[in-house]
Amino acid sequence: MQAFWEFAGNFWWLVFPLMGVLGMVGNAWERGARMRHKRRLEVMHAKAELKAAQAAARGKAVPAASLPPITAPTATTGSAQGASASRETQVTQLERLFATHDAVTARWLEYELDVAKIIAFPAMSDGRQPLTAAFLRAKRIADGLRPASAKARLSKEQLAEYRNAVADFEVAFDVAERDARRLRDSTFTEDERKRLDIAKKLLTVAIDEAATPAERQLAYRRVREELDGLISISDEAIEVLEKKVMLELGPVTSATTTVPDAAAPSRSEAPAAPEPELIADPLPAPKRPSTTPPPGATWPVPSRGNGDAPGRVTHPKPHR
Repeated sequence: MQAFWEFAGNFWWLVFPLMGVLGMVGNAWERGARMRHKRRLEVMHAKAELKAAQAAARGKAVPAASLPPITAPTATTGSAQGASASRETQVTQLERLFATHDAVTARWLEYELDVAKIIAFPAMSDGRQPLTAAFLRAKRIADGLRPASAKARLSKEQLAEYRNAVADFEVAFDVAERDARRLRDSTFTEDERKRLDIAKKLLTVAIDEAATPAERQLAYRRVREELDGLISISDEAIEVLEKKVMLELGPVTSATTTVPDAAAPSRSEAPAAPEPELIADPLPAPKRPSTTPPPGATWPVPSRGNGDAPGRVTHPKPHR
C-alpha cells in the first residue's frame, strides 16, 4: 500500500487524462446506442411500409401504422405519396394522425397508470433504459408539434414534420414495449425479484372486492413498502390504485328473512295515534263502622247502636 500511495502522489496528474479517456468511451457507447436504435426504427418503418403496400395491393384500407419513413423518400415512393396526399385533404390527414397519436398515448398510459403492469414490465416506466428514453423523447417531440385541431392551417413542411414525429412516436413505443416485455425483471437482483413477487400477490388482495376494507388497506401499505426503492410510481398511478382500494362494499344482506305481518302497518306509513281509553270512575270504598261515639253521647256506649252501622254485642260474664 505504501508503494501505491507513493505512485499516486507522484503521478496524480494522470487523473485528468484518464477522465478524458473515460468520457470518450462513454460518448462512443452512447453514439453506438443511438445508431442501434436508429437501425431498429428503420427496420420498423420498412415493415410498416411493406404491410401498407400489401394492404393496398389487396384493396384494403391502409393501417394507421403505415406512415412515411424518416429518411428521404425515393422518386417512386415520393410520387406515390404525392398522389395519395392529393386525394385526401389536410383535415383528413390530420384526423388520421391524431387517431394514431391518441392510440399510442392510450397504450402508454396503460403502463403508466396500472400498477400491475408497472410491476410486470418495470422497464416501461424506467427512463434510464435507452429505448424507453428514446420513446419519451419522441413523445415529447410529437406532442410539441401537434396542432391545436384538425382544422388548423399547416404548411406542407409542418404537416410532413408532424407526420414524421408521429411515426417516430409510434415506432419508438413498439420498440420500447418489445424490449420491456423481453427484459421484464431480469435487471433486478434475486432479493428484489422476491420483493416484486410479494408486491404482485399483495396487489391482488388490495384490489379484491371480496376482501374487507382492513385487509385491503393493509395490503396496499405492504405494496407501497415493497416497491419503495425498486420502482418509481407516478402520483397518477397511486391515485388510481387508491381509488381501487377504497371501493365501498355493497349492502350486506342478512341470512334470515322476516315475513312481514299483514296486520302490521307498513314502514312507509306513520302509525295511527291510539284512541283514548275511557276510564270508569272508581267505586267508592266501603264504609267501616265508626268506633267514636257521636257528639253529645254519654258513656257507656250502648251494646247495639241505632242506625245503619252495626254495633258491638257484649255478653255478660257468668258468676261462679
